[in-house]
Amino acid sequence: MKQEQESLIKYRMERAWDTLDDAKILISSKKWNSSINRLYYASYYAVMALLLKHGLKPATHNGAKTNFTEHFIKSEKIDKKFGKLYAQLFTWRQKGDYDDLFDFEENQVVQYVEPVKEFLSLIETLLKE
Repeated sequence: MKQEQESLIKYRMERAWDTLDDAKILISSKKWNSSINRLYYASYYAVMALLLKHGLKPATHNGAKTNFTEHFIKSEKIDKKFGKLYAQLFTWRQKGDYDDLFDFEENQVVQYVEPVKEFLSLIETLLKE
């Protein structure tokens, strides 16, 4: 693997963890829509790192979701529960960012912190293989 690619993968994982920290800060301030956005992006950065390691470079968020599902969920390299997690966060991020008069509530948001942390840890492990 080229040094540049390894550096980018490392950067994306660091960004994933930092973004999860941002989500926790927003949760503590009860900023639910922004928290969902950051939880999604934490997952997205990790997924992008994983896809890059495998030579996949989707140009859109939808492309990242499709590639992730095709290459890691359907092939059972990653448990379906993480495919569902990522898909839910993808949908909710769009809803929270773009739908008018829509606000998430605490109980909808806080339940995702640990699963996202677990997801990032799993991807980090897969990146080391």
